[in-house]
Amino acid sequence: MGVTRLKRKARRNKQTAAKRQNNIKQLTATPVIKNIDKEALIASFPKAEAPKAEVKETKAEKSEEAKPKKAKAPKKEAKAEEADAAAE
Repeated sequence: MGVTRLKRKARRNKQTAAKRQNNIKQLTATPVIKNIDKEALIASFPKAEAPKAEVKETKAEKSEEAKPKKAKAPKKEAKAEEADAAAE
């Protein structure tokens, strides 16, 4: 009996194997680790953090000024006085 080859299926199998190998290579590849001077990198960025902190403080001050604290009346004493007044 002669052997018949499934050429399309063989090509597909080779492609899937090649994709799998490439994916494994990409996932296991480690990036190049460079020695970076952190202080120089931080110094290269402009400092804009100070104004942001002031803005937060002013918002906190405004919210305190806008909302006056209400004096809470004790509810139990008020009910007791009403009951006493009603009883008399």
